[in-house]
Amino acid sequence: MLVIILGVILVSIILFIVVVFINSTGKLPQLKDTQGKVIKDSISEKVWIEVNGIKQGMFIRGENKDNPIVLYLHGGPGTPMLQFVTYLENDERLEKDFTVCYWDQRGSGMTYSKTTDPSTMTVDQMVEDTKVVTEYLKERFGQEKIYLIGHSWGSYLGVKVAERYPEDYFAYVGIGQVTDQTKSERLAYDYMLNHAKDINDKEIINKLEPIDINEESFPNLNYLVKVRTGILNRYKIGHLHQGLKTTDMLKALFVFKGYTISEKIKWFRGADFSMVHLFPVVLSNNLFESSMKFEIPFYIVQGDYDYQVSQVLAEQYLNTITAPKKEYFSFNNSAHSPNMEEMGKFVKVFQIIGMENS
Repeated sequence: MLVIILGVILVSIILFIVVVFINSTGKLPQLKDTQGKVIKDSISEKVWIEVNGIKQGMFIRGENKDNPIVLYLHGGPGTPMLQFVTYLENDERLEKDFTVCYWDQRGSGMTYSKTTDPSTMTVDQMVEDTKVVTEYLKERFGQEKIYLIGHSWGSYLGVKVAERYPEDYFAYVGIGQVTDQTKSERLAYDYMLNHAKDINDKEIINKLEPIDINEESFPNLNYLVKVRTGILNRYKIGHLHQGLKTTDMLKALFVFKGYTISEKIKWFRGADFSMVHLFPVVLSNNLFESSMKFEIPFYIVQGDYDYQVSQVLAEQYLNTITAPKKEYFSFNNSAHSPNMEEMGKFVKVFQIIGMENS
């Protein structure tokens, strides 16, 4: 019996390794229509360019190369998410009407390198990196301006980019918009603890009650990574309202063909590296105080169940800022990633934004 059990385990491991290798070609699949046919004149490619001294990677996808361009700033810091976008993707996708660039930022994903100088992991450097990527996209596709999307950490970075280089963008769209993240974390803590008491979830109560949210060190990285994130997802107020298992995230990465095996390993290393160096900046910088005036249209797309980044604060922020046009789009069945959970609605919202600003 022991031999049989060991044999089953060994076969399972071998099959797992084979599956991972098969799905780690390092090339994006071509875009196909609903009948499974490759879309003529579509683009689905992996690109490397030199960005301020570092070779950085990105994926570019679109059903028509002449469509308007979107630069998607991923969250984390340090967690590119095209693999999860494609994992949840259905017939409705942004790439029907826009060519979308999913850039792996400095220190993240396939761009991660152990030789990256930690001193370059700053918001100013990230803003300047975004400028280089933007110029590359404008020149390559022959467009004077593009659209800028920021998701989670990317929404913090996006705000700083939109402030510094408004001439490059038709409009800015924040998804899961960061504002005052320290206050957001306290609101999330209060909700999680109260909800745990309401449903008598003693495991979570015991995890949360010893934590003092009024301490100057709150929230530290240990709390964010080992306590808060798991509870947010458990209560469906984190990444997805429909619920999220750790295995879902892992499976999405393992079956994603755009990365090689080594790049999938880099994804995890980059997530740790970037979080350590960049998230403290997000906690210390309150956008209600530092970033209040914009020269381009400013939109926020927010899930009603988002406690990873407070939807209450996001709406307050939009009402407070100055911009030539601003609008808040509420997604009733989403948490932190409405662009993935309600993809069809998100595409329609972005079509409206495109028509208003083309």
